[in-house]
Amino acid sequence: MAQLALGLASLGRPAYINLGREGALPAVRDVESMRAQCHSVLDTASELGIRWVDVARSYGLSEQFLSEWLPGHDVTVSSKWGYAYTADWRPDAEVHEVKEHSLARFTQQWQETRALLPRVDLYQVHSLTADSPLFDDRALQEAMVAIGVPLGFSTSGPRQADAIRKALGLGIFRSVQSTWNVLETSAGEVLREAHDAGLRVIIKEGVANGRLVVEPPQAVAAQAKALGVGPDAVALAAIAQQPWVDVVLSGAASPEQLRSNVDALRIEVDLPELAEPAEQYWKTRAGLSWN
Repeated sequence: MAQLALGLASLGRPAYINLGREGALPAVRDVESMRAQCHSVLDTASELGIRWVDVARSYGLSEQFLSEWLPGHDVTVSSKWGYAYTADWRPDAEVHEVKEHSLARFTQQWQETRALLPRVDLYQVHSLTADSPLFDDRALQEAMVAIGVPLGFSTSGPRQADAIRKALGLGIFRSVQSTWNVLETSAGEVLREAHDAGLRVIIKEGVANGRLVVEPPQAVAAQAKALGVGPDAVALAAIAQQPWVDVVLSGAASPEQLRSNVDALRIEVDLPELAEPAEQYWKTRAGLSWN
């Protein structure tokens, strides 16, 4: 079964696209409160045996919070470049992050990451799409390889499969991080191909940005009740059981949510087909608010 990792998308900034996290976070989401919350969840992850933490330059202060916690902890660290955080700690910002896949952005963000994190085990292109200029930028590709750190990429959107197949052709990546859950399975076949080709497959958004927790399909809710776990555990177990999945990211915003997520590793689930058309899924996701 796949291992569970902790992603800090919800813990490095005051707002994120994630339903059902309001009560999990501090009432006042200033920097100090979010730092304390992040460190508390990291402590819980360590207690639970989770040994992988995933961050990104665009996750607010996630790299800084992690760097403060890291001494004395032996964990795999992965980060991402490509998006810049632009909300300036304002939950109501009109734009929270801006993407740019350029040599200048990579050079700047790699320097920023290295200044904060003593060790980076995997450095990923954030939200690579099939039309990214990265594919035609040989200088950027060479600069990425030159840092001497294993490279990966993440994907989003209804054309994830196209981006993954195109990225495999570059031959420089050792890992892919994609959205796959019981509502969005469109990239499953190509992720299996990536796994068979030797890439590590990391799955993000396993609870569909909270949709599978706040409004789970009847089949998910019924399995959760029968097994005595939360719908989040059922949703994550459905991912962990896939033979081509290596790592499942938890986006827990509190110790309680993380403990509930970990239940996924001790259960087996059997769910009917629940997937939505990819275009519909991503349209719904695009309509979710930052909160």
